[in-house]
Amino acid sequence: MMQYKVLALDLDGTLTNSDKIITPRTARALREAARQGVRIVLASGRPTAGIRPLAEELELDMTGGYILSYNGGKVIECATNQVLVQHAFPAELIPTVCTFARYWNVVPLTYDQTGIVTEVPDHIYVKEEARINKLPVRAVPDLPAEVSYPINKLLLVGDPVDMPHVEELMQQEFAGKLSIYRSAPFFIETMPLGVEKAASLELLLRALGLFPRDLMACGDGWNDLPMIKFAGLGVAMGNAVAPVKAAAGYVTADNDHDGVGLAVEKFILGREVEA
Repeated sequence: MMQYKVLALDLDGTLTNSDKIITPRTARALREAARQGVRIVLASGRPTAGIRPLAEELELDMTGGYILSYNGGKVIECATNQVLVQHAFPAELIPTVCTFARYWNVVPLTYDQTGIVTEVPDHIYVKEEARINKLPVRAVPDLPAEVSYPINKLLLVGDPVDMPHVEELMQQEFAGKLSIYRSAPFFIETMPLGVEKAASLELLLRALGLFPRDLMACGDGWNDLPMIKFAGLGVAMGNAVAPVKAAAGYVTADNDHDGVGLAVEKFILGREVEA
């Protein structure tokens, strides 16, 4: 009997390779797992619009898959677009976070229905977020004044050299108010308190009548650490940061060498394969 019924996959650095595509071997393994009844969850810090093309490529609307976006801020069912989990960013903290970001020379951005919204559209890492998600960027003079609608997260982008220190300061400044994680050396995710991938996966599993033991999760970044620890089997990519590797039950190949596909073949499809 198959052990894992749900497969949660981080995207950047995990499911997709350095060119932001899913390799053929990994795609084949995922389609076969889905045919066997495994529910696939694309679990990313990306906005929903930035995940949807990969969900469509994998035909998750046909196989009972889900999109977990904004690092757990939102979960939707692909087949129906029904929102299963939704956490709104505290509106009163938007100006405070933006002021903090500007002071420490990092750039805040968020999202609207069509793309990315920011005060600094030409920043190198704003452009990187746009490239990753294939979304347009809209420049605004004052981000907090612009955000009159509910958002799920603010993303701070900046020089990788500065970000560990900025994250540490943010953890102190917003302790007990926000959840804060680095998802890449140049990205700091700021979300409603208690929002992270594992918490939203737990809600999804409960809705499906399943348990952590039924979940296999693959990831590489700091923001994947909670779900790697939470899952029945946490799989770290070969390119994962050291804490993720240390917490994982298994370390697979890196994202440029079919790491996800190999792990799915081994633990879900039951094949002993060589890379």
